[in-house]
Amino acid sequence: MGEEHQVSSSYWLETAPDGHHPALDGDLDVDVAVIGAGIAGLSTAWELTRAGRSVAVLEAGRVAAGVTGHTTAKVTALHTLVYDKLRRTRGPEGARLYARSQSEAIGHAARIAEELGVDCEWESRSAYTYARDPGRVAELRAEAEAAAEAGLPASFVTETGLPFPVAGAVEVTGQAQFHPRKYLLALAADLVERGGRIFEDTTVLGLDEGEPCRLSTATGATVRARDVVVATHYPIFDRALLFARLSTRRELVVAGTIPAGEDPDGMFITPEEDTRSVRTAPLDEGDRRLLIVTGEHFTPGTSDPRARLERLTAWATGHFPDLEVTHRWATQDTEPTDTVPMVGPLHPGARHAYVATGFGGWGMTGGIMAGRLLTAQITGEECEWSGLYDPRRLKTAVREAPALLKTQAKVAGHFVGDRLRPSPPVESLPPGEGAVVRADGHRVAVYRDEDGGFHAVSARCTHLGCLVDFNAAERAWECPCHGSRFDTDGKVIQGPATKPLEQRDL
Repeated sequence: MGEEHQVSSSYWLETAPDGHHPALDGDLDVDVAVIGAGIAGLSTAWELTRAGRSVAVLEAGRVAAGVTGHTTAKVTALHTLVYDKLRRTRGPEGARLYARSQSEAIGHAARIAEELGVDCEWESRSAYTYARDPGRVAELRAEAEAAAEAGLPASFVTETGLPFPVAGAVEVTGQAQFHPRKYLLALAADLVERGGRIFEDTTVLGLDEGEPCRLSTATGATVRARDVVVATHYPIFDRALLFARLSTRRELVVAGTIPAGEDPDGMFITPEEDTRSVRTAPLDEGDRRLLIVTGEHFTPGTSDPRARLERLTAWATGHFPDLEVTHRWATQDTEPTDTVPMVGPLHPGARHAYVATGFGGWGMTGGIMAGRLLTAQITGEECEWSGLYDPRRLKTAVREAPALLKTQAKVAGHFVGDRLRPSPPVESLPPGEGAVVRADGHRVAVYRDEDGGFHAVSARCTHLGCLVDFNAAERAWECPCHGSRFDTDGKVIQGPATKPLEQRDL
């Protein structure tokens, strides 16, 4: 398999020092336990530590190495095409609160970076949502009008720095981009210095919402906390029909160097062409910059990403002929069926359990906003946009029921239909490939390594039992129902699953 069809590691993970935190090896009592050390979890933990709470962060993997470590890291309140929809579904006030909460997150992150003295490559840039199809100009004009009405410095333009003409674009000035891992490692270091604790390689399995709450872990340790925040990107607990109101999508990333003079000078995204997102980042060599192009989204476990990766690479090199590709990776996003992230109480009866999820690809401002909102709720402060993001909102879920029903129909289709797939003979698998086969009446996920050896695990996802499928570009088993991902030996790479795929014999 050619290198151009395989993903490599994220640029952000390669270029930031790798901090290390111990695994939890004994029981613990704290004011607040935060599950997940991405931008939402670390931002929440940092804010709570500043508010005087004792905090423990529990991370199944490594700090800022999951979804946050694979983002494009745009810090912007322009979220493709959202404001015209919000003013129709949530009213002008809902759109205004969304814009203000996301915009304040940008300024807050800039102040934190300055206060901590971290060189996280913070750069001010305009953000653009563009289209090349003239038929979408009216849609863009409506979005620019709605974004401006919501309080953003937004306007409709027809010229951008992209190396091709556009029919039109929404431009919002005063946005930003940064190195997410450098920012979050600095946040983590400051959190620990102020008495907070971070535990890596610590998988949470259960939550008992008593007083105090009790978290059980895979190592047998118990964490007791007055309050618990679930910030695992996709929640590992479903106590407010969250699973029914969320869908996952995976998206590919191609990055490489271009001459600094070819920098389009902005952050760009289009809903066309299966999405295309473009931005650059600074490099040590001043005459070149890193170009980051994202697109080709798909549901995990439903597509062979290799052809998609080839298409995205061709698009990037076609529009930026001097691009020297150095990195290919993938990211994963969680979409709410009713547009707005879910940040607040975990379910209608929750008194001390909270969640942050459904950022829809805009987790940088969303995660920072969530940290401030959850801290306000836990410490008893008022927050103007608590109602907008409340996970317990069911009116909007019902109002946008077609999206919810479509999501559940897809899940049901996979749960039933994937069990009817034909089973290839194991011997036909070439090295580096995987497939779900029948063995002794069971579905078994089999991977053949480069040396010809077979690795067999149960094909049944440990989350809710859907069948996984093989992602050949990333050499991982993926669940199409809720996005859980496992390595070729069954170890969890990404939740909501918390337990590995069971080992099988062939």
